[in-house]
Amino acid sequence: MRAFTHRTLPATIRFGAGARHELAGLLDERNLQRALVLTTPEQAGLGRQIGASIGARGAGYFDGARMHTPVDVTERAMRVAGDLQADCLVSVGGGSTTGLGKAISVRSGLPNIVIPTTYAGSEVTPILGETEHARKTTRRADAILPGLVIYDPELTYSLPAGLSLTSGINALAHAAEALYAPDCTPIIRLMAMDAMTAMMRALPALRTNLADAEARSAALYAAWLCGTCLGATTMGLHHKICHVLGGTFDLPHAPTHCVMLPHVLAYNRDAAPEAYADMARALGAERPELAIHGLVTRHGGPVSLAALGMTPDGIATVIEQLQASPYANPAPLDAGRLRIMLDNALAGRAPEAGGMA
Repeated sequence: MRAFTHRTLPATIRFGAGARHELAGLLDERNLQRALVLTTPEQAGLGRQIGASIGARGAGYFDGARMHTPVDVTERAMRVAGDLQADCLVSVGGGSTTGLGKAISVRSGLPNIVIPTTYAGSEVTPILGETEHARKTTRRADAILPGLVIYDPELTYSLPAGLSLTSGINALAHAAEALYAPDCTPIIRLMAMDAMTAMMRALPALRTNLADAEARSAALYAAWLCGTCLGATTMGLHHKICHVLGGTFDLPHAPTHCVMLPHVLAYNRDAAPEAYADMARALGAERPELAIHGLVTRHGGPVSLAALGMTPDGIATVIEQLQASPYANPAPLDAGRLRIMLDNALAGRAPEAGGMA
């Protein structure tokens, strides 16, 4: 067995149906009395329900969270937090709200409590991606990690079929990429494989019945593990591509993961045979990239970058940014292979073996 270093970052996880109702008591335990509730505009109503549940402990609301965490939105929210004299943040929602909470927290030192409503997984990572001047950059620091995450599967029951699928595949990407990360450890490997198995079983069940309580719990459990894997390892080509596509072209985050994951797995197949074999075992499929692509196709999910708003003339820019500041990746970033992969993803074609023509 090769040598490794494994770190367990400090965070408290509360998981269970109805767990959101424990928020007031959890704030009291931490002597927090002025919570600023963060949401996107679409989830402002849920944010106010959460705020009402904590009574006088709520200082106010900011419902302007946006995808890709624009710096100007963070600056506006910071001013609101200061005006309200908030002593903590309660981030209610998916990756957009979690990202905003992280951005405020790392700048201000305010504790960030996250209540996820999707399968983004970023709530358990010390990673922050922010967008400014059409570029998305990421950084990693222990101070970015939220200290408390409340996973309540009941909050995912209303997640529509399309969002359940894309959010679930987004989470799956975290575990898949962790398996071929240079700093993957035996513990992370076990977590990643368990997460991939759980998510790939939950998503078809949710397609049949969105109200399946067991499948909702399994998917949220998988999202927690997937995010934990991402937070403990180095990001690679898949996340770099998604950051470029999101930051520069404003493509939607989870659908972009959904399109790109099968193609990147095919690209790295020959360079990371052990990780590929682990994925095959976890998914019960000889070709995991085709299993994921097939699942997305059967569920009517996005398989084409063009359908998300990408145009062919943007591919050169993507390749340029990938090579200018590459993330660690098992396969070299060859411009010709990258173009083939991105052309296939643009057109919605199935991933090719080894990412080769």
